[in-house]
Amino acid sequence: MSVLYALEGIRNPVLDFFFSIITLLGEETLFMAVGLTFYWCVNKIEGYYLLAVGGLGAIVNNFLKMIFTVPRPWVIDPDFTIVEAARAGATGYSFPSGHTQCSVGLYGGIAMWNKNKAVKIVAIVLCLLIPFSRLYLGVHTPLDVGVGFAIAVVFAVAGYFIFKKAENNSKILVPAIGVVILVNILYILFVCFYRFPESVYAAENIKEYDGAVKNGFTLLGAALGMILAYVIDSKWVRFDTKAVWWAQIIKAVGGFAVLLILKELLKIPLNAILDENTWGTLLRYFITVTVAGAAWPMVFRFFPKAKAEKE
Repeated sequence: MSVLYALEGIRNPVLDFFFSIITLLGEETLFMAVGLTFYWCVNKIEGYYLLAVGGLGAIVNNFLKMIFTVPRPWVIDPDFTIVEAARAGATGYSFPSGHTQCSVGLYGGIAMWNKNKAVKIVAIVLCLLIPFSRLYLGVHTPLDVGVGFAIAVVFAVAGYFIFKKAENNSKILVPAIGVVILVNILYILFVCFYRFPESVYAAENIKEYDGAVKNGFTLLGAALGMILAYVIDSKWVRFDTKAVWWAQIIKAVGGFAVLLILKELLKIPLNAILDENTWGTLLRYFITVTVAGAAWPMVFRFFPKAKAEKE
């Protein structure tokens, strides 16, 4: 706590605002948005790589949170104060830091994959700033951040070598995503059937447990959707990621619009017939990611003139 108290002493409105913005770039759902953008517009394999690293990292992060159930710093030490703007985004258990793990896996992966020096520099700076923001805002301890950082580096490096090989050998891709699915299934079995301490099921903590279960089914549905999207694209769609700038904007913005609308439209009927935290969520994300990865790219063929103009 001594580090957090030292940072508390240098807080001011300008730094509070700056790090409150920076920390948003480490949201755990961001890896899906960035991964899909790379998949649609830059490099399919790199998109799969970022999605797989982010997904696996989120599973392991949730597993460790539920194993150790470490409270947030201000719960451990009631005399410690945090930047209030960060409180809403600091839900769940503290160890390890999900923002750190997500951001380092995502931006570290981008830094490793891309040769452009400007991209590398920006990505590396974010890998340092976002973890530091969690300390400055007072929502994580150095141990939370350090462990999240280390796990993300391991996954990003290991995933880089695996998915780089997949560029020349596509047969590697399905087993690589299969590992994410297997780990996810094991996590779901653990969180659903392991008997946690009674405090985990207490009224003040039950939302955290329900969230851990829902996260597992969400990520499993998304991973299964990735597999099906790959099969459909490799056999029938075979879309091109290249296009002029305005077509790339249409691909990304239109894709997210389709994804968000479909995700919300499916919520009502699926939740009416299936459990919202488990199978309803799994099926909703499976359909959504499959459409985003395989059906939406079918419209990319209508940009041939745009591609020709670039050439």
